Amino acid sequence: QVQLVESGGGLVQAGGSLSLSCAASGSIFSINAMGWYRQAPGKQRELVADITSDGITNYADSVKGRFTISRDNAKNTVYLQMDSLKPEDTAVYYCRAAVITTAQAMAHMYIPRSDWGQGTQVTVSS
Repeated sequence: QVQLVESGGGLVQAGGSLSLSCAASGSIFSINAMGWYRQAPGKQRELVADITSDGITNYADSVKGRFTISRDNAKNTVYLQMDSLKPEDTAVYYCRAAVITTAQAMAHMYIPRSDWGQGTQVTVSS
């Protein structure tokens, strides 16, 4: 079993900043990409940013220059620093990790599975 626990959401005024973190725990052999997604009411879940185990990052155009994703491989944790927040950033933010479990590794099955956090609400007021 793998658990992803997010923290750091909340309410902030437009132009403000928030930091999110997501820690993965459990029977983890390795984690490939980790990322943040968000889902606003009435909209589909969308990628915000992701990062490979080597630190290569990718951002949605809507957050480039404002959000920064990072990770600590030793802690199996991914972070999202959100600056210059806008009301349109309001959403539930979900962490995702591409995990290879110890059971998979023992079976020599090295295709990562997707695990998701429970989500954390980010609300930006105008």
